[in-house]
Amino acid sequence: MLKIYNTDIETNEFQEIREFKKGSWINLVNPSENEIKKVCENINIQEDFIRDALDYEEKARIDKEEDDNTILFVVDVPISEKGEENEIYTTMPLGMIVVRDEFFLTVSLRKNKIIESFEKRKIKNFQTYKKTRFIFQILYLNSSYYLNYLKQINKETEIAEYILKNSMQNKELLKLLSLEKSLVYFTTSLKSNEIVMEKTLRGKIVKLYEEDEEILEDAITENRQAIEMAQIYSNMMNSNIKFEK
Repeated sequence: MLKIYNTDIETNEFQEIREFKKGSWINLVNPSENEIKKVCENINIQEDFIRDALDYEEKARIDKEEDDNTILFVVDVPISEKGEENEIYTTMPLGMIVVRDEFFLTVSLRKNKIIESFEKRKIKNFQTYKKTRFIFQILYLNSSYYLNYLKQINKETEIAEYILKNSMQNKELLKLLSLEKSLVYFTTSLKSNEIVMEKTLRGKIVKLYEEDEEILEDAITENRQAIEMAQIYSNMMNSNIKFEK
């Protein structure tokens, strides 16, 4: 899926457009080969930038092409999906590509709530042409979603542990093991995301505007809280699983 959005500088009107207009946001979700080629030809970037973000095994990182000032940010975002019996929590890569001072791309394997929040205009002070702020807003929202998912995992853990203590059902033990696996995924991804954010804050990766730095600092704080929460929940769960066994 390929969609292009643009915020008008004069009217601040946000709308979906068809042309590759400078200052616009290009969103790719599980794109076809034709869509990848179309984007790369129209905005003059290498296909590898998009394909790297579509690799499910891709780790959080920053890659910069000095020649044409194109920057790739990859972070892990939390997702949930329906399993056969339980909700499954895991992560996937999300690519953010700054193409010179002209375009901003997001690339993902599937739809996710973070990008949908921007598409539905749920984020305040969001404009497609303010690329640095856009990145920081995504990072902040991503950290917030980790915290929300961790709270859901903790709630499901408490319910499963209560049922397990009163009925000793193998089904609940399997659910706990699945949730434990989710916490491992989350902790690993959060730590990788922290490295990307710290590097962005310290280095000259993108132009830092004073009014936007606070968003990135808040994102780092939220991310650290999520790491601490995930580790606490994981330790508690490990103790309880060992006790039940």
